[in-house]
This record gives sequence, C-alpha cells and structure tokens, in this order.
Amino acid sequence: MPWTITNKILVPYDFSEHSHSAVEKAMELAIAPCQIHILHVIPPSTTLRPEGFQVDDNAQVRIEYAQKLLAGDFQDPLYAGMIREVLAGDPGTVCADRAASLKAELIVLPSHGRSGVSRLLLGSVTERIVRLATCPVLVLKL
Repeated sequence: MPWTITNKILVPYDFSEHSHSAVEKAMELAIAPCQIHILHVIPPSTTLRPEGFQVDDNAQVRIEYAQKLLAGDFQDPLYAGMIREVLAGDPGTVCADRAASLKAELIVLPSHGRSGVSRLLLGSVTERIVRLATCPVLVLKL
C-alpha cells in the first residue's frame, strides 16, 4: 500500500548509518525534500574535571560543529531543500517537542535493536519519542 505524506516529516539524526536509512525512508514517503526536517540533538554535557567539577561546556560550539557535520552528510544535491537543524537538550523530549511545534505528520527513526541490560543502562531515545510524540512514529527495525 503506497503511503505518501503531504506535511512535514521529522527525522532524528545521530550520524549513524541507521539514522541515514531513516532519512532515505522519509524521502520515499515525502512528496518533496522540503517536507523533511533532519534534527540532531546534542545531549547535555556531563563531563567532569578530575577535581569533580563540571567542565565549562560551550553548547554553541558543539551546535556549530554538529551543523558542519550535517552539512557534510547531506551535501549531495539529492538532499537539497531538506531542513537541517541542531538543538540541545534531552534527545527524546526535544525530538517530540520539535515534531509538535512543526506540526509534523510523521516522525521516522531507526531502532538500534538494543534490549535487556544495554537498553536499561543506555536508555532508549526511540522509546521516549514514541511515548511523547503527538503524531505517528515510524520505527524502522534495522
């Protein structure tokens, strides 16, 4: 059954091969590349100095670096028109909130397939997005 999305599609992107596959799937579903919003979320830093104090972290520098990486990953003319964005915060919450503010019709993201202890220790961004999103979420099992 063909399924074409006429509004915005949000694709959370973590620079992995799996998240690139999610962009490719979004391209199949969208009518035009300008509907696709690629979002990378920089999590809060928890780096500590040896003395136990948090290292001063310049979020703007991290955002600018991620923007350059995104531009490099999507420099092919095939991706022209897609919106690329970098925000800071909790990835699951930020992705769900951004989809709501865009009035996205769909979120497309991969599941890295973690289970058991690794899922408990690392948390699951996918699970949080599915739980918090106000629009449908397409989870690609890769």
